[in-house]
Amino acid sequence: MNILANITRMWLTRSIKPFVFKNEYDNFLEYMDHDKLGLYVHIPFCRSICSFCPYCKELYSEEKCEKYIYALLKEIDIAGGRYKSKKTVTSLYFGGGTPALAVKYLRVVIEKLNEYFEITQGIGIELHPDDVTDETLTMLKNSGITKISIGIQSFSKKYIKLLGRKAPDAEKLQKTLSGYDFETISADLIFALPSQTYVDLKEDVETAFKIGANHIAIYPFIDFTFANSGIKPMKKTEKRRLLDMITVYFNNKGCKRESIWTFSYKPNSGYSSMTRENFLGFGCSATTLLDSQFKINTFNVNEYKKRIEAGKLPTSLTLRFTRRQRMIYYLFWTAYSTKVKSKDFEDFFGTPLKKEFGFELWLMKKCGFITERNGIYEMTLKGAFYYHHYENYYTLAYIDKMWGIMRKCSFPDKMIL
Repeated sequence: MNILANITRMWLTRSIKPFVFKNEYDNFLEYMDHDKLGLYVHIPFCRSICSFCPYCKELYSEEKCEKYIYALLKEIDIAGGRYKSKKTVTSLYFGGGTPALAVKYLRVVIEKLNEYFEITQGIGIELHPDDVTDETLTMLKNSGITKISIGIQSFSKKYIKLLGRKAPDAEKLQKTLSGYDFETISADLIFALPSQTYVDLKEDVETAFKIGANHIAIYPFIDFTFANSGIKPMKKTEKRRLLDMITVYFNNKGCKRESIWTFSYKPNSGYSSMTRENFLGFGCSATTLLDSQFKINTFNVNEYKKRIEAGKLPTSLTLRFTRRQRMIYYLFWTAYSTKVKSKDFEDFFGTPLKKEFGFELWLMKKCGFITERNGIYEMTLKGAFYYHHYENYYTLAYIDKMWGIMRKCSFPDKMIL
């Protein structure tokens, strides 16, 4: 697994140099000249811990949450307080954990961010099905939230039990959601579970539409080594057949494919905190991507607060990109949307896409992975599956290792990927 990821990295970067993350950071982030900048805020608290979830989280308590929010506000001040003018940004997303557990604090966090940033494309938040109540949704609306993403995982009792969750009440969700006009109501579903069929997945998707979702995310189950889920991943051939069939279903329904895993039923109902050229991350485990660096905050809540109290950013590790590495990172996550535009690449890097990756583009067209029209490269069904297949290698070779290390050590000396 690591061999395939490393060979691909060396080929595309034209270098044997690995990705080297060092225990260093900039306390002043130069983001003012970055276009299409997004914001992300991580709230790491959950009512209970799901074995399949790899994200940074810990059990909720009111006291811990309040102290965490206080530190979060200070982190925003540290990052944004160096500039006299506001920065225009695209969007803001709250993730977790279960960020709605901090619902009464969200308004003050958003107001703090509004001191330094002007958000132009809306604010999104992830919700547990239990958070879909009139009280919580009203508070979210009053805070300025425009997009919600509900972590359904599955409506099937069989699969939800496998994931260690209780089955969502679809009728209750539908009744509650019908009273609110969020721009996006996204339903997160997990696919490629053991023995899952197209009929099973289609039933989940159709139920999601019935409760009021206008955006569906079907994320593949990934067996992270540190998660100890005990769930056996689906075989490659079965997974490809399932992904192709559900994609055709969405196409026939008139949905727009916005990424490998996400489909919008209505215009302007997208939900994605990942497919952005640059972003600033706040909170435990949050990452920041700028033109020349990628940094990740410590996963440890107590160490996060200590660093903030000392007036420093809570960065655990920083990767300083080579130019070629930055190109690969850009293409990998832009391709997540299933499209890469030559003009956008050239605007970002100042060099033509074909000049840098002409052979790779030619090879992918020959293999039937992509098509090209008017300078826009778009994945075929085959290409989308193999992107997923490689992303799975990438996730287990790189992200699994990174998160595994950072869950154990707050500030590692170095990490080589």
